[in-house]
Amino acid sequence: MSNTSSSGALYSLEKAISSNDLNIGLFGIGLDTYWPQFPGLKQRLEGYLKIVEEKLSAIHPHVLNVGLVDSADKAFDAGRQFKKNDVDLIFLYVTTYALSSTVLPVVQKANVPVIVLNLSPEAAIDYDSFNAMTDRARMTGEWLAYCSACPVPEIANVFKRTGVRFHQITGMLHDDPDCWQEISDWMDAAKVASVMRNNRLGCMGHYYSGMLDIYTDLTLQYAHFGGHIELLEVEELATFCKEVDAAAIDERLQLFDEIFDIQQDCTAEELRKAARTSVALDKLVAKYKLGSMAYYYKGTGNQDNEDAIASIILGNSYLTAKGIPVAGEYEIKNVQAMKILDSFGVGGSFTEYYAMDFKDDVVLMGHDGPGHIAIAEGKTKVRPLGVYHGKVGKGVSVEMSVKNGPVTLLSVVEDAGRLMLLVAEGESVPGPILQIGNTNSRYKFPIGARRFVNDWNSHVPAHHCAIGVGHISSKIEKLGHLLQMPVVKVC
Repeated sequence: MSNTSSSGALYSLEKAISSNDLNIGLFGIGLDTYWPQFPGLKQRLEGYLKIVEEKLSAIHPHVLNVGLVDSADKAFDAGRQFKKNDVDLIFLYVTTYALSSTVLPVVQKANVPVIVLNLSPEAAIDYDSFNAMTDRARMTGEWLAYCSACPVPEIANVFKRTGVRFHQITGMLHDDPDCWQEISDWMDAAKVASVMRNNRLGCMGHYYSGMLDIYTDLTLQYAHFGGHIELLEVEELATFCKEVDAAAIDERLQLFDEIFDIQQDCTAEELRKAARTSVALDKLVAKYKLGSMAYYYKGTGNQDNEDAIASIILGNSYLTAKGIPVAGEYEIKNVQAMKILDSFGVGGSFTEYYAMDFKDDVVLMGHDGPGHIAIAEGKTKVRPLGVYHGKVGKGVSVEMSVKNGPVTLLSVVEDAGRLMLLVAEGESVPGPILQIGNTNSRYKFPIGARRFVNDWNSHVPAHHCAIGVGHISSKIEKLGHLLQMPVVKVC
């Protein structure tokens, strides 16, 4: 889905998971002893492998097919090709029986996760035609063309014993949408893993004092996600604000009129401050090539800093909607979750529990500060706030609900020196919300509000989480496999 403004300012969610940095490896397997025994078998299997290549390339353009590996020599050569081309994920298409000794060198050399494709060329063998053959050699050759399931236990056994990360997909080459959807989900997960490995996360300011659950070890973030973390000074943003001219402010105000529903009680002064800071934020993001950002700053004692932070919400909401998610309260773990959801193309808005409605069995969730306006139900309202509760300053803020329909919640949880992914699926449902100038939505869960809250809390997440549209827990589970992170699904 997409919620693009008439100006084209907001990004298209469908394009969010594209990654030009991802390289996919593909190879098929066979046994060279068979080729002289069964004429035409090798060519037939190579044809099947070509079909797999075409189907994968339709999902992601950068697919390296090293062909049919049928000997140890070819296995080592294929592994070197994958290593040289820096593949991130390998699809192993099992075309027929092959020796595990000709498979292992390929994936050991590359040292990346492997998806084993156990795909039959047809739904079933034509038994009548098969048994009507009079040539036993031809019959065996025909059988071998359907023999993809045969070596999979051997391959799985050897991969497990040698520490190769792998996953199996069993299905058909043709007319099997569930199978190919699973393959597509793995490709999407690999793209998101690549996005995270190459992401530049900006951290501006400092932690919200006393909010101990959100503190994190930055090296642990590197260990699990990769990427780069840039520590930023609020003074630099304040300096950029001073450099913004009146024409740039007017142009940004025009953009705000297009993408927001600005309420009549917003003052021109506060809107101009927000527009100025938004332009300055764009310059900061461009300078450091940021793909996400977490921020918080008290701003007391320095008027320029306080003005910059107090007027930051609209600009950060705009960045979030463009695929550069921004989390308040210096919530580094949660902006990682927001980036994951956003990279899957489902949004990723900053949220927390507000209250529980036992009458309607829903949980009210939202947050002050920026929201993901590209996944809003209707146009996001801009309201003036005379005070930012618990924070310094005043200004304009956003009020939105997440689009009604299926949603996925995600939290990056730090527990006992490791990270894990906590996920839940539910529904954003219509109904009354608190019109307080913050993001605010009503969520219903299949296990009920009471059990959801208890079960979610039992896995000790921070009190913030990210929310995206659609149900994508299966993709997040695959991402966890690729990142070697545990994934817990609450519902």
